[in-house]
Amino acid sequence: MSTPRPRPPVRRALRRFPLNAAAALTVLVCLFPVYWMVTTAFKPSTDIQSYDPRLVPSRWTFEHFRVVVGADGFALFWRNSLLVTLSAVLLALLVALGAAYAVARMRWRGRRQFMLAVFIAQMAPWESLIIPIYIISRDTGMLDRLPTLTLIYFMITLPFTVVVLRGFIAGIPPELEEAAQVDGCTRAGAFRKVAFPLLAPGLMATSLFGFITAWNEFTYANFLIIKQQDSRTLPVWLSSFQSTFGTDWGATMAASTLFALPALIVFLALQRHVTAGLASGGVKG
Repeated sequence: MSTPRPRPPVRRALRRFPLNAAAALTVLVCLFPVYWMVTTAFKPSTDIQSYDPRLVPSRWTFEHFRVVVGADGFALFWRNSLLVTLSAVLLALLVALGAAYAVARMRWRGRRQFMLAVFIAQMAPWESLIIPIYIISRDTGMLDRLPTLTLIYFMITLPFTVVVLRGFIAGIPPELEEAAQVDGCTRAGAFRKVAFPLLAPGLMATSLFGFITAWNEFTYANFLIIKQQDSRTLPVWLSSFQSTFGTDWGATMAASTLFALPALIVFLALQRHVTAGLASGGVKG
């Protein structure tokens, strides 16, 4: 029986051309708004207000960035966003790690119902809870406070974190921890020394998701921070920046570029672990 001859490289390339073209078009459509935002931030005002749009600035300028950095409250709101985002992500990781371990490694009554509740919480639109959360925050005196935003962002990111880490822990053979326990480790020590180092991709994926979600969140920050303007975050400040400066689109785009930088840096730092973390956490267990 003769073995089939391999297809010529040209034929393989032609067969893949429609998919490659569709992928390139999708990337172009997704990246063009980002490109336009960044280039507009560096364009002089004459280019921005011109009737003929320019894809490339006629002259690169940092004037819009100087206006943004010198605006009132920029450093304060940047600090608020970082504080709230990092606190929510760390808190979600700590709580979700314990919950995911209990679901993946222990057998207890109500385990399946617990995971079903987590999935329902993940699917629920958080915008539908604005009114009850506002009423609870008002009645408990928690309006206009950064800890309130931290708790809300923690609740938003917690279900996804539990689901991904549960799948990752279930994918680690329990025999590794049992061997460590035979050697004298406690259950917690075996998890810390054996299983926890293997969870790095899952931790990276959930950290990235939580960071981007909390960093970009606008609705709750806008509704719960009313009187105490010093507790605003960057998304709320960015929305008021446009109305404050009117038609100064260069400054608005410069502020948007600076706002997107932290999420971009975090993604570039964790991108090698994100795909593996999402895939493993989604199919195992």
